[in-house]
Amino acid sequence: METKANYVLIGAFTLAISIFGLLFALWAANWSSEREWNKYRIVFNEAVTGLFEGGSVRYNGITVGTIDALRLAPNDPRKVIATVRINTNTPIKTDTHAKISQDGLTGPTFIQLSGGSPNAPLLVSNDSDVVPTIATEPSALQNIADTANRLVARMDVLLSDENVRRISDSLANIEALTDSVAAQRQDLGALIVNAREASEQLKTTLVTTNGAVERLDRDVVRQLPALVDKLDRTLTQLESVATNANGIVADNRAPLANGIQQLGPAMTELRGLVRDLRRVASRLDANPAGYVLGRQQPKEFVPE
Repeated sequence: METKANYVLIGAFTLAISIFGLLFALWAANWSSEREWNKYRIVFNEAVTGLFEGGSVRYNGITVGTIDALRLAPNDPRKVIATVRINTNTPIKTDTHAKISQDGLTGPTFIQLSGGSPNAPLLVSNDSDVVPTIATEPSALQNIADTANRLVARMDVLLSDENVRRISDSLANIEALTDSVAAQRQDLGALIVNAREASEQLKTTLVTTNGAVERLDRDVVRQLPALVDKLDRTLTQLESVATNANGIVADNRAPLANGIQQLGPAMTELRGLVRDLRRVASRLDANPAGYVLGRQQPKEFVPE
């Protein structure tokens, strides 16, 4: 009986040791697994259609982690918070960005990481209880959707009732104008013919004028050397005359000065002589006989 009890104790001890070893192995494996992964949080401002828990996280096309959880932001349900696990060997920098991407048109949807300059610091949290957040950027689908929404809004403005009415009025005015032009096509044809004839006459006139100008230019160019020679000779002669005049004035400065001084009294006497002659002419004109004979003109007899 005692031997059987020892076997039970040994078996129980062995079983306890086995369970403890298994639990320790599980704990060690879990601890090692946790040491090989870093958790991050990604906040999307758009719908995350196609993402699922367990989906892949890629960095420049290379799978570096998985999606642990997806949930709506408690304070803003328009945002989606994704918790991801990323391999510790992946350098997540402060300028690393995340966006939703897809393999082709029908492939699975995943989170794509990009950016991360070499000089940027690693993304870590100051509080060990707070998970660091990776910045996001709009996905290609979101950009397409935003662009489509802007185009639809602009098309709504462009195709408003007022613009449609204006376009209709413009088309009506263009149609009326074309009808008016069609009605006046004979006059337009005559106008075009007249314009063509006028252009031909103008062309002929321009050709004639151009020929006259060219002949005039040739004549001027041909006569220009002779004119220049004559001008040089004339300037030379004028310079010689001016030099001679300066010499004459310099040589006869004293007589010229005396003559100028005597010119004043002579001009005074000349003015008196002219005045006397004017007086004599007036008298001769009034009574020539009396002035010549020295008596008054006899009065004409008038019978009573």
